[in-house]
Amino acid sequence: MLQIKTKLLGFLLLTTGITFAQYTDEINSNRPGKSFGAYSIGKKVIQAESGIFYTKEKHRLLESEAKGFGLDLALRYGALLEQLEFIAEMQYQTDTYSSPYLDEKRNGFKQLTVGAKYLFYDPWKNYKEKVNVYSWKANKKFKWRKLLPAVGAYAGANFNIGDNPYTFPTDPKVSPKLMLVLQNHFGSRTVLTTNIIADKFTTDYPTYGYILTLSRGIDEHWSMFIENQGYKSDWYADSILRGGAAYLLKKNMQIDASIGTNIKTTPSIFGGAIGFSWRFDKSYKPVEIQSEKEVKGASKGKKAEMEKKKRSDEVQ
Repeated sequence: MLQIKTKLLGFLLLTTGITFAQYTDEINSNRPGKSFGAYSIGKKVIQAESGIFYTKEKHRLLESEAKGFGLDLALRYGALLEQLEFIAEMQYQTDTYSSPYLDEKRNGFKQLTVGAKYLFYDPWKNYKEKVNVYSWKANKKFKWRKLLPAVGAYAGANFNIGDNPYTFPTDPKVSPKLMLVLQNHFGSRTVLTTNIIADKFTTDYPTYGYILTLSRGIDEHWSMFIENQGYKSDWYADSILRGGAAYLLKKNMQIDASIGTNIKTTPSIFGGAIGFSWRFDKSYKPVEIQSEKEVKGASKGKKAEMEKKKRSDEVQ
């Protein structure tokens, strides 16, 4: 997940006594990488992330080749709780498959998934960094808290529609997908996102994998990322390397481009994509989450104020 065009403003706010939950001033898109970030987009926020891609696979031993194009679309909606968002993903592909024994045109949904993601742990929530007025060195030293990741989890369902050439004949119409989501912030520009995935684990061909995404903000508009995705099943195992960049057009709009490849020849894989992300946040209302100490302090202050007013009324 790629959280690459927020300038990490949310992270900076997290180091204060009051946290403004998940929402950031700038769009927080998972594109152009494939990973999910731990933080949600914010309650009542709607976000669309879409792109077109080119893919080419060539199998050295089978002497087969598949080339084609496709469309990615992810719709995200923050609802009910500030830490919760619902996600619908679609990937539709059309290609030409050729081998010494077969030539055919294929099309169908390579992915059609609906699920929800929830942030369970934020290391910066309710944390106020203490400033040592006597030591510049103490304030600048490495803080071990930075190694603690934000922790989220995703649960969803894959839907298998129609006569799909990209799924196994034994795949059911509905199958589960689970994901552990970790997100580390190193300074104000660098983010490491880790996804650990169990997909279709109740079917004949379950897949287990991971995605590691390292993103870096370059300036107010540009950011870049590198990513490694690995997956393994009884049918197939591979590791794919990706890289790319994103450009912030406006606070609620982002464009991106990426390329990816693997190191195998059975098959070799190459792909490229360009995309666009857009956020609608007119319905969002800032949510302040106060620390326990602040809540208790505020309650004591309010109680003292009421008692003072009561004594004033009695004197009058």
